[in-house]
Amino acid sequence: MNFVTLQTLLPLALAFLLAMAVPAAMFLLSALWGPRRDNEAKLSSYECGIQSKAVAGDARHHFNVKFYLIAMCFLVFDVEVVFLFPWAVLFQKMAWGGFLSMLAFLGVLAFGWFYLLKRGALEWE
Repeated sequence: MNFVTLQTLLPLALAFLLAMAVPAAMFLLSALWGPRRDNEAKLSSYECGIQSKAVAGDARHHFNVKFYLIAMCFLVFDVEVVFLFPWAVLFQKMAWGGFLSMLAFLGVLAFGWFYLLKRGALEWE
């Protein structure tokens, strides 16, 4: 392995090691020094404000559909960030074509957001 290859791969390897070491250290420290006060309320199942009275493994209890709508809306508007990052990085290289295409993309997202507001999908009753 020559010096140039090592010079390009070393920062990547250090970032990878740091990305693995920090969560592992936090997990280990919380396991070692964290409080251990388990009680029945902590160990019971709890899903989005709905206290489950069903037997474990029983899939026949009802959930509010509003929860799933909010989750899907979050996913849709969260995915937009995935498309905004590369656009922001390459903004100067794309010039007006990239700017106009991103305006069209954001316009479609704004239309979807206003549609959700008008339909009341973001209001929790």
